[in-house]
Formats: sequence, C-alpha cells, structure tokens
Amino acid sequence: MIIVIHPDATPYEIDNITAEVEIQGWQTHISRDSGQTVIGLQGSGQTIDRFQLGQLPGVQSIIPITRKFKLASRNFRPEDTTFPVGNTPVGGNQLTVIAGPCSVESREQLLETALAVKAAGATMLRGGAYKPRSSPYSFQGMGEEGLKLLAEAREVTGLPIVTEVMSPTKVALVAVYADVLQIGARNMQNYDLLNAVGKIHKPVLLKRGMSATIEDLLMAAEYILKHGNNQVMLCERGIRTFDNKYARNTFDVNAIAMLKELSHLPVIADPSHAIGVRRHVQAIALSGIAAGADGLIIEAHPNPDEAVSDGPQSLTLPQFSEMMNAARQMAQAIGRTMKW
Repeated sequence: MIIVIHPDATPYEIDNITAEVEIQGWQTHISRDSGQTVIGLQGSGQTIDRFQLGQLPGVQSIIPITRKFKLASRNFRPEDTTFPVGNTPVGGNQLTVIAGPCSVESREQLLETALAVKAAGATMLRGGAYKPRSSPYSFQGMGEEGLKLLAEAREVTGLPIVTEVMSPTKVALVAVYADVLQIGARNMQNYDLLNAVGKIHKPVLLKRGMSATIEDLLMAAEYILKHGNNQVMLCERGIRTFDNKYARNTFDVNAIAMLKELSHLPVIADPSHAIGVRRHVQAIALSGIAAGADGLIIEAHPNPDEAVSDGPQSLTLPQFSEMMNAARQMAQAIGRTMKW
C-alpha cells in the first residue's frame, strides 16, 4: 500500500500520518520525487482501516499494491527513475553505454580500452577487479590493484567506473574507488550483499541471475531499495535455457519490455553475456535498444583473443566503434539519443 500525500500537506501532517501507520506495526518509506510525496508501507503490520486513514489531514489518496515488489513497482512511482552518475545521466532519454574489458589485466590494456571506448561515445567504463569464476583455477582478478587502475583510468578519461563487488566485506573498499557497484548474476540473490550495497547509497547495477525470473530480479532490487538507495539499474544479461551449444545464454528481450512496464527503474541490456559470441553482439545490442532498454553494457578489449576472461564475447575496439554507430541509428529510430 502507498499513501499519496496532498501537495499542500504540512511537515507536521506528514509526520502524523507516518506515526499513525508505524504505531500499527508498519515500516514506512517516504519518497519525494517530481514534486510528489508518497509513503510506502512495508512489513506485516495490523490491518489498516483505509477509510479512517484517508480522513487524516494531508492524505490525498491510498493505493493498494498487490505485487510482492513494492518499492520497485510502477504503482509506487509512476515516473521513470533517473539519476546522475558523475556527469552521466541514467534513465532519461539519452542511452547509457557502459563499456570496457571483462577483467582489468594491466595498466596499458585498461587505458587503451578506456580511451577508445570514450572516443566512440561510451559514457561509463567497466572493468572487473574481482572476478567470480566457475573454476577456482581461473584468473580471479587483480583485486585492489585493479581498483586503483580503474580509478586512474577515470582520472585520464573522466568516465565513471562500474565494477563488481562480490562480498559484503568488500563493499566499503570497492565503494572507495567505484562510481557504480555491480552485483553479478551469481550474486543476485546474495541477500547480505544486497543489503550491504543498499546501505552504502551508491548507484548499483543489478544483474539478473542465470535462472532467475523477472519477479526474482525485482525482489532482489527490493532489498536494495528498502534501505533508501533508489539508484538501482536492472540488467538483463541472458538466462539459461535449453540450448547453450551455439550461444552462451538466451537473451530475454521480453524481460526488457516487461521490466519497463512493471518497474520505474532503468533497465540495461548486456548483449555480451547474453549471446557470448562476438560477431552477434551488435545484433543483440540493437534488439535491446529496440525493446526499450535505457542503456547497454558491452565488453571490449584491445586483443580479445588474448583476454584472460570472456575473450570470445569481447568486441575489438574497432568493432565497438562500429557497434556504437549502429546503436545511434537505432536510438534515433525510436526517439532516443546517444552521446556522440
């Protein structure tokens, strides 16, 4: 349930409304966006007499929310959520493009990639300093040294940094260096980690789990939102289905359209992980834009065949530039814009 506050309500009236529902055992979440104040109710308090509550001074209307996800719902916030990451807008008419290597391998590799993707129009730089790998014998990332290299790349290019955090104990450290904390697919339901990034109040890129439903993803976002961190991007990165012989995952383009309908949060498409095949990344990226995605996250590398991780799905730097030109045409065709 959400309580829509009258535009002329006084702070005293809002406090009185909040106190009334909290006395009945409900947790409250106040949102003040676009000039509209709403109070969201969470938890399992006593049954509320909607007529009686509606008579309190300052209450404009009461709207029940029947979905499990409350704060991520369009019912809670009809308008699209937008927020800045540095000077980069997220969630508006301009598409966000996050690009860079899967793993930070060296200073030279990272800076070459960062300069190239910026020149092509990327708005943020991605790179893994901590890598969750299927095999314990695979490259696990450079750790804090990788974070320092990412921070240096930001100084050189001005691009905000997106990097993954894998453990609640590492959130504070990664937040020192990163502008956006990424929750990878394997950690989408790591609830301790979701709570930790919710409390840090930095932008979060939340990737859909490999076998997660759309509702699972939105409920994971709810863990972050309940701490008052509204700067959440949802990411569709492909799911496991019947056939993984020819593609790494199955890109659920349906999810992008449905997420935009169900939730106010920005949606980012990850064609690199979705298809896992370099020559088809551009096609999947364009389909994500056409479906309504608010941005892309793309893996790019100076020499993908020698990459320590995800080389087969990483674009070469010329291929990334070519993809950006095609993406601009698609964005223009549907009334969106991209940075030139």
